[in-house]
Amino acid sequence: MKTLLKIVLVLVVVAVVAAGAGVAYLFAKYPDVPPAENITVVSTPEKVARGEYLAKHVSGCVVCHAEHDYTKYAAPVVPGTEGRGGEQFGDPSSALRSLVSKNITPAAIGTWTDGELIRAFTVGVNKDGEPLFPLMPYPRYGKMSRDDVEAIVAYVRTLKPIDYTAPARELGLPLPLVVRTIPAPASFRPLPDKSDRVAYGEYLINAAVCGECHTPIDDRGQPLPGRDYAGGFEFNLPGGGIVRSANLTPDADTGIGTWTEQQFVDKFKAFEGAPLRTLTDADRMENSTMPWTEYAGMTRDDLAAIYAYLRSIAPVRNRVKKHN
Repeated sequence: MKTLLKIVLVLVVVAVVAAGAGVAYLFAKYPDVPPAENITVVSTPEKVARGEYLAKHVSGCVVCHAEHDYTKYAAPVVPGTEGRGGEQFGDPSSALRSLVSKNITPAAIGTWTDGELIRAFTVGVNKDGEPLFPLMPYPRYGKMSRDDVEAIVAYVRTLKPIDYTAPARELGLPLPLVVRTIPAPASFRPLPDKSDRVAYGEYLINAAVCGECHTPIDDRGQPLPGRDYAGGFEFNLPGGGIVRSANLTPDADTGIGTWTEQQFVDKFKAFEGAPLRTLTDADRMENSTMPWTEYAGMTRDDLAAIYAYLRSIAPVRNRVKKHN
């Protein structure tokens, strides 16, 4: 009996040592990405204007990194908080316990180099070499054009400084280890010619991160194969209830197959400059997390290009129940 206990004890010690060695390896090896570039972005009025358009109306930088007013439909950004951070993500009952968007105004990133900023939002590693959780969609931004990436940096440098420090993220095992392995070098690509509407639309829809919200996932958080843009991704609303993303594929019955280009574009443009209604407590159970007011600022041509791309993908029959 004593011999058996000794064997078990040895096996436990071996397992603990092996686990410790594995963890040490992950921390030593990952994130496995190049150091931040030694680069200074040359800021011009044109570059800042392009960056503002992207950050506000396409890539959503000042949508996620801001406070939101959930008393109004579509939870618009609270004026004056653009770039401040503070938006809460996560679920205390899951391994993704708490993520709070960071402050990206000069008050927080004033000591970051341009190379460190570029590496953070296109590779997923911060100034201190720590990996970002991919709720920050750096795999998408790493496929944008180099000029557009630099334009966003130029614009972010112009934001009003706001003093705010977001709480540290809280991740349950094994996420703190897994997240270290996700960052990868960016693969910048040229901006497609606007005359190729499908290619240009695919570029925009990647930059706008539409696929992250409009593609259903499995219980491990992985996109379901063959269901790109089919909708059904669930969001827990702060006021209670669940809202699910729409099917954007060209399925005639459950997607946008019967929508015309004008109907698609007009759906967004209806929110441009329009006041959003204040919700009752009951209404908040049926709110939307779609940032209509921000995407409404896209040009009609850019929205039409996104429509052209969506009409080019495979239709997926997926009838989505919008609310619970």
